[in-house]
Amino acid sequence: MPRPRFHALPSERQEAILNAALDEFSAHGFARASLNRIIAETGVSKGSMYYYFDSKEDLYADVLRRQVERLFQDGPLPVPEATDADAFWNTIEGHYLRLMRLLIATPQTAALLRDWLTSAASPALREAQHDAEQATLPWLTQTITAGQRIGAIRTDLPSDFLIAVALGMGQAMDTWLIVRPLTEPELAAEVHALIDMMRRALSA
Repeated sequence: MPRPRFHALPSERQEAILNAALDEFSAHGFARASLNRIIAETGVSKGSMYYYFDSKEDLYADVLRRQVERLFQDGPLPVPEATDADAFWNTIEGHYLRLMRLLIATPQTAALLRDWLTSAASPALREAQHDAEQATLPWLTQTITAGQRIGAIRTDLPSDFLIAVALGMGQAMDTWLIVRPLTEPELAAEVHALIDMMRRALSA
């Protein structure tokens, strides 16, 4: 997280630093990104940068968090209100396809997520991943409950285990799709196949 001094900067100065960091991390990945290049691009002294962020990992995690928030800037995904299993899973598929299309439209965000999902995790990045998972838990819990209510999701296993399965499969799906070049013609078919696989795992 940024230090308080970063928040005290004028908003345009904050944006300049974050945009330079996004350019660097999306172009080079975390491991090969240079904090010195970010500093040179923004004209901030090295000492000042460490007044704003504790480390390169801290800056990366904050840039990642902000880009993920922008994917959901229209608000959180609605919990499916379907009354049958097919409509429920069609809604889930539609949500996931929309997010993947947003990534196609924002290649820097896609590159950042690709690097994050495939790179070795430092403590700061593991914390960012944990925060991302925690942010999805309320929606996921409500969605599984809604699916169980209409028979779209199995009830013979504990809900916390089903959530763990959904999170694990979701991360594998995200990684598999994002590390490949995202192109619109193939995307719908790939998303359909992946959601069908999740459906088979979680359905009654």
